[in-house]
Amino acid sequence: MTLAGRNPRPVWETRDPEGRLVVLSWAGWHHTLRKHWDLDVPRETLLDAVANPDARHAGWSSGEEWFYLRGVGPSAWLKVVVHYDHDRGLIVTAFARRSFP
Repeated sequence: MTLAGRNPRPVWETRDPEGRLVVLSWAGWHHTLRKHWDLDVPRETLLDAVANPDARHAGWSSGEEWFYLRGVGPSAWLKVVVHYDHDRGLIVTAFARRSFP
């Protein structure tokens, strides 16, 4: 997990289990903090959920994937939503889930 570039707005990177680059932008991190204020976890936890998930599922739309990490945050599961464009992913949000869907 690294901080990429010299952009004044930070961008954090990780790799998913297939080796695809996944980015957490400042906008994605800010959205998660603002909309899901109860999710009191550091951004590294979101990146870890993508790199080392306990479970994964295809999302509702094409190019969307859901990554789950168990036992972090205020509920049983952390869900991280990633949108892929070719072989590059962008974390768009993350939130707590009581049960595994």
